[in-house]
Amino acid sequence: MATVHVLAPAAEEIAAAPRAFAAVSLEAAPAIGDVAKEKLESLVKELGSANKASFEGSVPFAAVKDALHRERSHKCEGSGNCLGFAARDASGVLAPYRFDRRPVGPNDVRLQVTHCGICHSDLHQIRGEWGNSTFPMCPGHEVVGVVTEVGASVTEFQVGDHAGIGCMIDSCRTCDRCAKDKEEQYCSKCIFTYNGVYPDGTATQGGYSTHYVVDKDFALHVPKNLPLDAAAPLLCAGITTYSPLRYYGLDKPGQKIGVVGLGGLGHMAVKWGKAFGCEVTVISTSASKKSEAVDRLGADKFVVSKDEEEMAAAAGTLDGIIDTVSAKHDLGTYLNLLNTNGKYVIVGAPPEPFELSSFQVLYKRLTVGGSLIGGIKETQEMLDFAAEHNIVCDIETIPVDAVNEAMVRLEKGDVRYRFVIDIIGSLVA
Repeated sequence: MATVHVLAPAAEEIAAAPRAFAAVSLEAAPAIGDVAKEKLESLVKELGSANKASFEGSVPFAAVKDALHRERSHKCEGSGNCLGFAARDASGVLAPYRFDRRPVGPNDVRLQVTHCGICHSDLHQIRGEWGNSTFPMCPGHEVVGVVTEVGASVTEFQVGDHAGIGCMIDSCRTCDRCAKDKEEQYCSKCIFTYNGVYPDGTATQGGYSTHYVVDKDFALHVPKNLPLDAAAPLLCAGITTYSPLRYYGLDKPGQKIGVVGLGGLGHMAVKWGKAFGCEVTVISTSASKKSEAVDRLGADKFVVSKDEEEMAAAAGTLDGIIDTVSAKHDLGTYLNLLNTNGKYVIVGAPPEPFELSSFQVLYKRLTVGGSLIGGIKETQEMLDFAAEHNIVCDIETIPVDAVNEAMVRLEKGDVRYRFVIDIIGSLVA
């Protein structure tokens, strides 16, 4: 296959055209260099404004930048340096919104966002269903892209690296949760990627936006063998299920684990469980998901929770259960499936409180626990494990203009299994 050698741009050229640099970096290794001619021309056709562009031999970055140029995709009020989609109130309607990202400091990494996953928690937050929402709110904490600038003190990342940002972007760094346990998500001063507040009082805004500036200690390396679009939801759906399986010891070959719900979180729990060598049972209210769970995702068993005979047959057979459901449901229905000393781990977050029978827990010495994402160290471990085992999320990619429709479909469970916004292809600042 013919290749084109794109000459390395100067830092000023990257700063002036970060979207074009990120686009070429998706196809080149390690950042700018030899690119398959066919792929480069296809990239220009997909992301640029020119219908045709032909490149031969060595070409300056400026030529590729011009071919990839596209006018601003959305007009809106404001003059901030970042363009995103934000909810203005608890109606949850997302619309173009401009705001300012801080300049890159000595310890910062600037990420040109290429893709951002849509998490069910985004829906809860933009509608104010958890009672802590502040507006305007640009959601998104499954953020991936290409590094376009690093601070003077940053050695862990280089321009052109694929990187990601998960659910948090800072913490106190000194408490036991941060310094000792490496579980910054439980720090009382944890700052979340959106709907949070920086120390200076500025609101954090998320990844439904063109770029993000983050402290290097909260940026993550995305291995280049992982496609960025399908890797994006690993930053939440992936770590949210990986972490509890590891922490609660449900990652041993031969263990029998159940997964309640086969959505964005549930399908990842199945993938991790199979990669760990466990026997995986999917428990769902919908019998129609059996083929998907068993034939496509590789689950060993499937139980319809509304079928009394199937539930009775599965009673007492599981060592652990990961509950991924974000709607109200009866825990007692599923606790009965656990064996003595079984572990029931909640990772879904329904707005309503659960009801729990103490006798079900007492008579089997059950553990009922929960888990919130994972720390930065463990999230990087998860990404590396995913790369080693070729694990990514099953996604449906959408343009940013389809985000409100996607939220409606998400509420109905009409996605297999995670929406991912093509930021680089549909949101141009």
